[in-house]
Amino acid sequence: LVGFVFCIAFLPGTAISEEKTMTPIAGGIPMIEGIKMLETGAVAPDFSIMDVEGKPFRLADGKGKKAFLLVFWSIFCEPCRFEMPLIQKMHDKFRETGLEVATIALDGDPLKSSIAGFIKQEGYTFKVLIDELDSKDMFKVADPYGVAGTPTLFILDREGKVTLAKAGKLTEEELEKAIRAVLKK
Repeated sequence: LVGFVFCIAFLPGTAISEEKTMTPIAGGIPMIEGIKMLETGAVAPDFSIMDVEGKPFRLADGKGKKAFLLVFWSIFCEPCRFEMPLIQKMHDKFRETGLEVATIALDGDPLKSSIAGFIKQEGYTFKVLIDELDSKDMFKVADPYGVAGTPTLFILDREGKVTLAKAGKLTEEELEKAIRAVLKK
């Protein structure tokens, strides 16, 4: 967790002022206070960023066709690394039934090769995207989604509405149940 705290506290784009404090949620995951996470029922903001291989990804390209599991993470976040095998399992289990898994690394372009090495070493095959900063030094994806800590997961239905928004870890049963529910719609 020490790496996570360093990561979240010093990432550009998080708009953290000296007054912002970290509050642990269930499971001891530190979260930045004062950031409002996108809620269930909200329309997920569209975004366009590059994957770890430099290929463009646009969320709207899947609208009407796919449900999405979006996972915000950091290579420095130990709970995120522990959760990745579960994310891979969900990817393997549901990719043929209309679910696209896209993980969004908040570590930025300077750590892209380290992220790619980690993904390759672990044998993960889900999509790995690298969040980018906009002209105001805000994250293009994490800030509009209200990500205040990692891991943070969102499940979006085929129309782009949030059906699950969760900071911290989920059990396999909770995650699978939420995915099955969104795929039935």
